[in-house]
Amino acid sequence: MAWQPKDLMDIKRDFVALALQEGCNRRELCRRFGISPKTGYALLARHAQEGSAAYMPRSRRPKESPTRTSPEVEKAVIDLR
Repeated sequence: MAWQPKDLMDIKRDFVALALQEGCNRRELCRRFGISPKTGYALLARHAQEGSAAYMPRSRRPKESPTRTSPEVEKAVIDLR
């Protein structure tokens, strides 16, 4: 029987399930999963707030871009083309 590949959501789900067990050493669990304790605790905090939505990939795009060109300038450049 072939191994079933796991996606990142399944791995996160497994981590949270094991971390929530009684007597679990979370730092050792992070070491076994190859993640930093900071990442592990962040995932557990997101799970506590959002439930299973915490396993979904998150965008790394900044919420704001203070140096972004204003829409007026963008429109002027497009009009010049």
